[in-house]
Amino acid sequence: MKLLFVRHGDPDYENDTLTPLGVKEAEAVADRLENADIAAFYLSPLGRAQLTARATLKRRGEEGTTFDWLREFDAPIHRPDKGGELAITWDWLPQDWLGVDEFFSVDTWLDADVMKETDVRSEYERVCRGLDGILAQYGYVRENRGYKVERESTDTLCFFCHYGVTCVMLSHLLNISPMLIWHGMAAAPASITSVITEERRQGLATFRMNKYGDTAHLDSIGLGGNTNARFCEIYSDPSQRHD
Repeated sequence: MKLLFVRHGDPDYENDTLTPLGVKEAEAVADRLENADIAAFYLSPLGRAQLTARATLKRRGEEGTTFDWLREFDAPIHRPDKGGELAITWDWLPQDWLGVDEFFSVDTWLDADVMKETDVRSEYERVCRGLDGILAQYGYVRENRGYKVERESTDTLCFFCHYGVTCVMLSHLLNISPMLIWHGMAAAPASITSVITEERRQGLATFRMNKYGDTAHLDSIGLGGNTNARFCEIYSDPSQRHD
């Protein structure tokens, strides 16, 4: 089984839609996926993801299924750099998270004090349950950090969603703390991440990521290089984001 995670195109966050660049990126995704062998599409309910998916689904003459748990990961916390205000769970300043030992293990990251103050655990578990529910329909049932294969499948499933929630799903599939993915990997708008099962012994499957943040479909038409997912390469460059 193969899973594709498509991040929405370049966003206009204030209006939950796509910028003109994002519309072009969505069409580039459609170019790539129009004739791909994909069994089903699953969508975030948010506008920017819906619009990105629409370009592909219209070309294919298909519909997707929308799930609320695929919306951007919605579990704000009291991040140190934001004073007393609630802020999104990721995009921490390095000096604020690198010294927290709990963040480096999938078994302990939720035990960090800041994660226990709000509903991070319940939201994380909600996303994991949602994903596992879909996989179970295709014969892959979560068991002991892997998946019991009740029915083999070579189907491809495609998810149109967001950076933060994709990292949560990868955390679950790969048994890695999402803090390491949120802060160590950057998936640009309209990029595609893929994971595929490995069943080296009959009946037990694990997932392995074979492409992360792939932008070949954007690079080939001159739309690559969107730095929306990243911050400044060097501090002295005022043209790139620092916060």
